[in-house]
Amino acid sequence: MLQDLSDLLVLWSIYLLFAQGMSLVWGSIGILNFAHGAIFMFSAFTGYLVSQELRLGLLGMTVLGTCVGAGLSAAMHVLVVEPILRRSANAAAAELRALIASVGIAAVLLAVAQASTRSVPFGLGRMEEATSVHSFGSVRLSLIQLLIIGAGLVVTTCMVWWLRTAKSGLALQAIGLDRETASLMGVRRTRLAVTAMAVAGGLAGLAAVLLTYHLGSIAAESGDAMVLKAFSAIVLGGVGHAYAVIAGTLLLAAAETAVLTYTSGTWVDAVSYGLIFVVLLVRPQGLLGRAEVRRT
Repeated sequence: MLQDLSDLLVLWSIYLLFAQGMSLVWGSIGILNFAHGAIFMFSAFTGYLVSQELRLGLLGMTVLGTCVGAGLSAAMHVLVVEPILRRSANAAAAELRALIASVGIAAVLLAVAQASTRSVPFGLGRMEEATSVHSFGSVRLSLIQLLIIGAGLVVTTCMVWWLRTAKSGLALQAIGLDRETASLMGVRRTRLAVTAMAVAGGLAGLAAVLLTYHLGSIAAESGDAMVLKAFSAIVLGGVGHAYAVIAGTLLLAAAETAVLTYTSGTWVDAVSYGLIFVVLLVRPQGLLGRAEVRRT
C-alpha cells in the first residue's frame, strides 16, 4: 500500500511539473500551447545530443534541459505567438491562430527528433547514482524518484507563492481575468507573457530530464502523450485557479495508479479520459474553476 502511494507521488510530481507551465500560460495569457509537449521532448533530445559528446551529470543535464525548454518557449512566443496576437482582429481569432501555430511548431520539433533518432527511444547516458535505491521501511525509492517528488513539491510551492503573492504573479492573473483593464492599470502584458512562456518551458525541460532518467529513455512521441495528460488535468481542475492544476493532476495520477495497480493496465487511458467526461457533464468549469460570467 505504501509502495503504491510512493508510486502515486512520483507520477503526480511528473504531471505537476509538466502541467503547471501549460496551465500558467493558458490561464494567464489565454494561449493553449500544444507545442508544450514537443518542447518537453526536445529538451531531453538536446540533452541526448550533448551526452554524445559530454558527460554533464544529473545537475548539468537538469540545468541544460531547463534552459533549453525556457529558451524554446520564450523564442516561440516572441517570434511566432506575439506577431499573431498583434495582427489578429480580436482575442478569439488570436487564440485560435496561436493554437494552430503551436501545433505546427510541435510538428517541426517532432520531425527533427524523429529524423535524428529514426523514432528509436533515446536517453541521457548512464547515471548509476540516479538509480541507486533507498529504503524507508517497506517503501523503496530510487534517488531520481526522490528528486522528482522533491522537485514537484518545491516547484509547486514556489508557483503558488508567486501567483498569489508576488506582484508579477498577481499581474499575470489580472491579465487572465481582464487583459484590457490590466493594461489600463499599467500591466506590461508582452513582458509578462514572455516570462510566463519561459517559466512554462523551463518546467517542461526539467520534467523531461527527470522523467528520462527515471524511465531510462523516452521516444520522440512522448511529448504528445504528456500534453494530452496535462490538458486533461487542467480541464479536471479548472482553468485559471492557482490550485486547479494540483487537484487535476492528483486526480489523474490517482486514477491511473489505481488502474495500473488493480487491473492489467489496459484501461488506463479510458479511465483517465472518462473522468474528464464526468467532470464536464457535472461541473463544466472543473473542480476548482470559476463559472463563466457573461455580461449583457
